[in-house]
Amino acid sequence: MKFTVSSTALLSHLQSIGRVINPKSPLPILENFLLQIEGKTLTITASDLETTLITSLDVENPSGNITLAVNAKLLMDSLREFSEQPLQFDINEDNLAVIIKTESGNYNFVGQNGDEYPKLPTLGDEANTLTLPVDVLANGVNKAAFATADDDLRPTMTGIYFDIKADDITFVATDAHKLVRLKNTSVKSGLDAAFILPKKPANMLKNIISKESGDVEIRFDQKNIIFKLPSYVMVCRQIEGRFPNYNGVIPQNNPYKLIVDRLSFMNAIKRVYTFSNQGTGLIKLAISDNTLVITAQDIDFSTSAKETMACQYQGESINIGFKAPFLVDILSNINSSDVIIELADPSRAGIILPLENEADEDLLMLLMPMLITE
Repeated sequence: MKFTVSSTALLSHLQSIGRVINPKSPLPILENFLLQIEGKTLTITASDLETTLITSLDVENPSGNITLAVNAKLLMDSLREFSEQPLQFDINEDNLAVIIKTESGNYNFVGQNGDEYPKLPTLGDEANTLTLPVDVLANGVNKAAFATADDDLRPTMTGIYFDIKADDITFVATDAHKLVRLKNTSVKSGLDAAFILPKKPANMLKNIISKESGDVEIRFDQKNIIFKLPSYVMVCRQIEGRFPNYNGVIPQNNPYKLIVDRLSFMNAIKRVYTFSNQGTGLIKLAISDNTLVITAQDIDFSTSAKETMACQYQGESINIGFKAPFLVDILSNINSSDVIIELADPSRAGIILPLENEADEDLLMLLMPMLITE
């Protein structure tokens, strides 16, 4: 069986899905890509059992159909060294010996029986279907992913919560220190459903979705989720359990409102943070009439820093402390040139909002304060 394919096109598809492969998989077959040739289409599958990514591309001059598994590391490492050129794959259907032929050489290895590769899970009859623009999904996943937790003792907080209502969809993530809530009102699904997308497939989506356009179809039941993109399919197991009541932790009636240039504020935090206690990352914000003072110190190493910047603020003076890396993460994931910071008192969470939301979006980020001693 033979077929010809572009070296760079093949490598690009393999790299897109190859990140899902666990090099120390309990099933040796999962250290392979599954290659399936049907007609002029090459379908490639990578999986770690929990998450499966599938992509396809066109090939030239196929001489039949075949399914086989090939070692992922061997194939990717070899393709990285080829310049753009057509590669001819010559596969012996009896013993699965593979020869890759180029203009200047031959490369030989042996594949495995593709029938040993795990089958994809099927969804139950109660499965829901949701269709939304790729950019809506991309924005939701990109904005929320950084706020997911790493705590295995609270598994529901290690993923992104998709809260689907009839007239909107809300993407939520929290690690109990920071929270992201992004509501999009352009999606009219007519559904009342929800699921939690685990961190790893969320990061896989971030990598592949930037190359896509059009719509994505999401199908899900109580256990699994299928994302059908124009060039990729991702199947993953969802996190089971109840996501925290995220609206209940967002403080209401915050009397202190500060408006500040986002980039200037973020860069000032980065500079001041260098002089903070690296164990705590604490920076202090002193806010008074149209003035924001950012300070940090590390008593152990006799370092300190202070920056003063202009802002829009009228009201009583307030001092509050935050963990600098968390605040930088939040500001990095807001697109607006200016941000609004809403505060109630130094012991309650701060709300960070874009001054101007994207069309059809309502973005809110929350950050818990740190205790400061005067």
